[in-house]
Amino acid sequence: MMNFDVKSLSKMALFLMTPVLAFRTFYENALSWNYFYFAIFLILLCGVLILLNYVIGFMRGWDSSSICSSILSSAFMNNGNYGTPVVLFVFGKAGLNFAVILMVIQQLIMCTIGLYYAAKGSLDPERKVSPLKEIFRMPIVYGAVLGLLCQIFSVGISPDMYTAISMVADSTIPTVMIILGMQLADISLKKLEKERLAYSLILKMAISPIAAFVIASFLPVDHMVKQIMVITAAMPTAANTTMYALQFNTKPEFVSSATLLSTLLSIVALPIVISLALL
Repeated sequence: MMNFDVKSLSKMALFLMTPVLAFRTFYENALSWNYFYFAIFLILLCGVLILLNYVIGFMRGWDSSSICSSILSSAFMNNGNYGTPVVLFVFGKAGLNFAVILMVIQQLIMCTIGLYYAAKGSLDPERKVSPLKEIFRMPIVYGAVLGLLCQIFSVGISPDMYTAISMVADSTIPTVMIILGMQLADISLKKLEKERLAYSLILKMAISPIAAFVIASFLPVDHMVKQIMVITAAMPTAANTTMYALQFNTKPEFVSSATLLSTLLSIVALPIVISLALL
């Protein structure tokens, strides 16, 4: 029977594949004022969920790794390969561009704030580098910045080179999902921290869209954009957080379980949120 080293595959995806995906994402999407408003929205939403995790963690006596893994499980949504098709289905092409912009900014937040908390909650005793330094060691940040600079200064890329970039970028999400599946295969339901998992799922599937509605109501964007903000906030946990948790040993079993269960729960929760958002 073949045995694959999940952490090695995760390292390959994190260090070799996701930087290419980040580059293409930021290279293809032109900057606009919507970036500014969406950035405010996503940063405030992420901040609210992080704060709530700290409050709950303090009240329940969680250690640093438990708080950080709960943040990875509840503060970052899958508004890329999950959220974008949902927005396209609900709003058509009119909403697709807004969903793509949200996805781009969410990627930047995940590869900075998400990496910070993954590094901060690491249970690996050999890691002596500070969480902030870990962010600067990750090539995904440089891929995003390089893509943004190439887009701003209209740097041309040859068709052959762009084909190679697209091939790697397109294979990133399937690879991440395979890694998630391999991680889930080793999970024991008896060892799950059910209480903490329940808190993370409530924050992700219920509190997040409510907080998104409140934040969006104060932003100078049209009604459809506010609806898209609320709907994307109800998306399940981003699969990339499992990869971060694996890389830094930040309770990866817990994070991958939250990703799986939030995705399953979204089958019921998302139609409810969409119905309420469209009222």
